[in-house]
Order: sequence, then structure tokens, then C-alpha cells
Amino acid sequence: MPEPIIAPKKALGGLLARQERWGLTWRGWLTLALTFAFTGGLFIRTIHPFLAVTDRVDADYLVVEGWVHEYAIQAAIKEFKNGNYRQIFTTGGPVRGTGGYTNDFNTSASVAAERLVADGLAKNLVQMVPSRIVDRDRTYGSAIALKNWLKENHLEVHRMNIVTEDIHARRTRLLFQQAFGDDVQVGIIAIPPSEYDPAHWWRYSEGIEGIMMASMAYVYAQLLFQPENPGN
Repeated sequence: MPEPIIAPKKALGGLLARQERWGLTWRGWLTLALTFAFTGGLFIRTIHPFLAVTDRVDADYLVVEGWVHEYAIQAAIKEFKNGNYRQIFTTGGPVRGTGGYTNDFNTSASVAAERLVADGLAKNLVQMVPSRIVDRDRTYGSAIALKNWLKENHLEVHRMNIVTEDIHARRTRLLFQQAFGDDVQVGIIAIPPSEYDPAHWWRYSEGIEGIMMASMAYVYAQLLFQPENPGN
């Protein structure tokens, strides 16, 4: 016989009703817990290599994001020498904590250029390309500044590699590619961090904070960022 239908109990003049509902059994809770554990483990194991991608292209020009630390500057010099590049560009806007743009020499592009020369590169091989972007969308602003500089100086570049730090790599490549469009092939070189072991990033506060921030920044750049005149 079919089970009888039990009408829900009502209270407060019909404003409240107690009804039958479905709930998870212990097997359901176990399955849910295992799903979350698997997903979390997969995220932990794959997110760092996903963000810290290295994918070089055959290029004559190397770009260095000016905000990087000294160990990345040293890695950029090694990459430049081993890669037989023609020229190296440094990008970046006003140095943080200085109150905004004042002049081109008060930018991370200028600071990085000075460090490259001080560490052994010939001055004629290093070209700073500063940006005036202070807060939002600094990476994209730096890419646009480089694109405009190349156009103003009648230098055709069809392939370039960008040196940046670790988990910033995938987002940097995405934003530079958006700025330059399909006519320029953008490669990326992620320099491993000195603050923590990338293979066990979750064991370090620097790694956890960096991964969370970089993940949100990449999602924003991929899904929400709307560049003006991309690739034009």
C-alpha cells in the first residue's frame, strides 16, 4: 500500500509549517567529505605549478617586471646571457610608498634597469619603459606602456619573453597578451621564490598568502577585467 500523505503541521496562523525534508545519511556525509578532501588535495598539488608557469618562446627581446626582488634580477641576467637576446626592457610604475608618479626615474622600471646595469649588463642593452599607473591594473598598464614605447620608437617585436616572480607568471602573461594582441607571441619565465619551498607552499605563511592573492588576481584578470582597446 502507498504511504499516507501527512499534511504539514502549521503554527502562528499558518505563517510557519513543519514539513518533511531530505537529509544526508552518514554515507552522504562521508561522500561529501571525501569529495571536499579530494578537491582540496588537488588544489594544493596543482595550483602552484598552474600559476608559476614557465613557457618560453624563441625571442630576441626580454622583459623584466621592475618590482621583482634581487634574486629574480640575477635570474634575468642569466636568462639574457644564455638566451642570446638583443635587448632587455624593464617595466613598472611609481615605486610604492613614494606618493605616486613624480618622474620616470622614480619608477620600478628605472630601479630594475639600474640594478641590471649594476649587476653586470651593458647599459646600452638595458632600456627602461616606465608606466604612470599607480594602483589598479599595474601589470596591464606596464604592458601598454611598453607597447606604446615600441610603437613610438619604430621597433617591431613579434615575440618576447617576460621574467617575473613565481606565481605571478600566468596572470602576467595573460595581461601582456591582452595588451599586445595576437600579433605578438608572449612567453613567460617564472623565477622560483626564495622565501619558501614551492613544492610545499602550504607549509609557509608566505606561500599561503601568496597563493590566495595570486589565485584571486588571476580569476579577476581572466573573468572580470575589461581592458580598453585590447590588442589594438
